[in-house]
Amino acid sequence: MTSSVVIAGVRSGVGKTTIATGIMGALTRRGQLVQPFKAGPDYIDPSYHKLACGVPSRNLDTWLMPHQTVLELFQRAGSQRQISIVEGVMGVFDGHSNLSEEGSTAELAKLLHAPVILVADASKVARSVAAEILGYQQFDPDLRIAGVILNGVGSPRHMEFCQPQIEATTGIPVLGYLPRRDELVQPERHLGLIPTVEGTVARHWYDTLIAQVEETIDLDRIVAIASGSKSAEVFTAAYPAEPQPKRARIAIAQDMAFSFYYQDSLDLLEAWGAELVPFSPLEDTSLPQGAGGIYLGGGFPEMFGAELAANKPMHEAIRKAVSDGVPVYAECGGLMYLGRSLDDLDGARHTMVGVIPAVSAMSHQRMTLGYREVESRRDGPLMLQGQRVRGHEFHWSTLEEPPDPDQSVYKVVDQDNRADGFQVGSVWASYIHIHLGSDPSLAPRFVETCAPHSSMGL
Repeated sequence: MTSSVVIAGVRSGVGKTTIATGIMGALTRRGQLVQPFKAGPDYIDPSYHKLACGVPSRNLDTWLMPHQTVLELFQRAGSQRQISIVEGVMGVFDGHSNLSEEGSTAELAKLLHAPVILVADASKVARSVAAEILGYQQFDPDLRIAGVILNGVGSPRHMEFCQPQIEATTGIPVLGYLPRRDELVQPERHLGLIPTVEGTVARHWYDTLIAQVEETIDLDRIVAIASGSKSAEVFTAAYPAEPQPKRARIAIAQDMAFSFYYQDSLDLLEAWGAELVPFSPLEDTSLPQGAGGIYLGGGFPEMFGAELAANKPMHEAIRKAVSDGVPVYAECGGLMYLGRSLDDLDGARHTMVGVIPAVSAMSHQRMTLGYREVESRRDGPLMLQGQRVRGHEFHWSTLEEPPDPDQSVYKVVDQDNRADGFQVGSVWASYIHIHLGSDPSLAPRFVETCAPHSSMGL
């Protein structure tokens, strides 16, 4: 069984992505086969994990997905690797609920029977950080906090004022630290870290980070802590029990503008009989030949509005596919691209594909963020009318006009049944991101819907 450990933060912004990625990269450089995971509905952090480990990182979310599916995804990916490292989300106890651990890193760690290494920011404290660690330890005694890593340490002398009190007060070992160094900080923009697909992450940053982790974090103790993890009983929940024949060809938008996909969603589609063929709305002038479905995920179309608008042949190709009845499923950035126009961060308006009546604009003030439970208003590529599923919403863009309920995709049942998304012909476009592991029927239905329009073997 693979060893496992969770890298969690006392809160957002303490550097857990930097520290988790550095540990993943340092262990990989040592020759360890590391399987990365990310707690929660995040698309960007996993891209850093993939660069560090050389394999896709996978999302584990105990609110979006049934617990058996979480365990199945964890075991499938980790079973062929030596150590699984899970980066947490927000603060370790933060999740969907304000009075329970539902959807939190703590709930995930306990489900996986994995020890936790807690990351705390020591940049503006010394001995006082021990009180913070003690509070986290006592808040949930069932959570196995097996180590602490400090970020923002000013000097070895600063560390001498932090480490002894933590260990004396809590009995939890301090496994090391990262110093305050500007070159260890990753640049961000409105949705957080910049995706690695854009090529802006310098190799120098990784080399600097890994060298620092090797110098000031005890990797051997982390491996030893991970080896003390336990395994849970796992049943097949989302994947087919037997291999399925290829019966649907699905074009999937993958380039610098569209990169937000859950790896397990893609794997589930392939497992249920899809051949996924990537295409670029930025650069390609036609859709992949024989495609019987189109999947447009999220991303940053607002950063590439002019380029997307200029590629008129792709607009025409998508419009023709829609007129031919090819199923099109789009999320967030995909919705913006399929709309009539998009206003970027500078207020410039760019003409988009125009198959749905969406006019979107970026906002500097208003961010929409949170878990959602939705009910399908009609049969679509993923769901049947009346079917409910859990998803997630995260965007700075707004719509000039809200969707007409009679043309919308979902009722958002935990927000007074408000309308979300646009359904026009064969197009299903929504702001809600769906993990295809959240309901075992989603991936097979998408494949089934696309199969009649597909030409295989081309």
